Amino acid sequence: MDINSIIDPNKRYDFVLVFDVTDGNPNGDPDAGNLPRIDPETMQGIVTDVAIKRKIRDYIYLTRGHLEGFDIYVKHRGILTKEQKKAYEQLEKQENDDSPKTVKDARQWMCEHYFDTRMFGAVMSTKKFNAGQVRGAVQLTFARSVDPIFPAESSITRVALTNADDIKSGKATDEEARTGQMGRKAYVPYGLYIAYGFYTPSFAVQTGVREEDLKGLWESLINMWDLDHSASRGRMACRGLYVFSHESYLGNAPSNQLFEKIEIHRIDQHKVARSYKDYAVVFDEKMPEGVTLHKIANSFKDAKVVN
Repeated sequence: MDINSIIDPNKRYDFVLVFDVTDGNPNGDPDAGNLPRIDPETMQGIVTDVAIKRKIRDYIYLTRGHLEGFDIYVKHRGILTKEQKKAYEQLEKQENDDSPKTVKDARQWMCEHYFDTRMFGAVMSTKKFNAGQVRGAVQLTFARSVDPIFPAESSITRVALTNADDIKSGKATDEEARTGQMGRKAYVPYGLYIAYGFYTPSFAVQTGVREEDLKGLWESLINMWDLDHSASRGRMACRGLYVFSHESYLGNAPSNQLFEKIEIHRIDQHKVARSYKDYAVVFDEKMPEGVTLHKIANSFKDAKVVN
């Protein structure tokens, strides 16, 4: 479906993002040796909202970063106050000027120039270059796997060494490695994840969200995995993006009722899932008045429909 039908910033949108990983680590947990994040009670896999937003930011910066108003506030290895300093320089204000008018103007400047500040919000109330706080129009939940995952770990080897001092045997005078090094690589054999998101137009009015912002959001949710490949993440892809649009500015139905209109089930409960083809999506297409379901992306060919 054409995403141009869901880029009106004055409408409310609730959306469901379905993605999968094959032989990769979608979101390592630094408190668990970088093993894939899990819910310890259910063993379902977890991908944080922060990890998903990082990928959205990277996609927007790569595809639209050269355009006016599409800079990214939270950059890789960035210093946030350096970005806020730009606002103060443009407004010709002193770094310690935290008067209400200056903070308001700096906040507006940041919203106008940074995509992620407009969409996700930001806390910019620092001692220097205070730009206030922004509540973003777009919020995301943690992604959770449909089924329990198996957080696996494999031993890997490297024939080269980092330093000559790493050599454990033999002489190092020729700077030649005579031994290798062992390592560990964490991965999920397969996992199908679901995340939920919300777009609130009343917040968008405050931050100045425009049509191109929403277009970039939907594009990134579908395509960001192809610009984020790495040795640790294996194969990751968007398998479904379903957007509920509301005619009413405040919404025509609660989001939890709409999310229940989409259910994903493993087709054969006795078979270990290793592909999205092992799942089926059941759609209840009886929408509340004023709500439309847009299937922007859907890889599940055998989806069922409840009439």
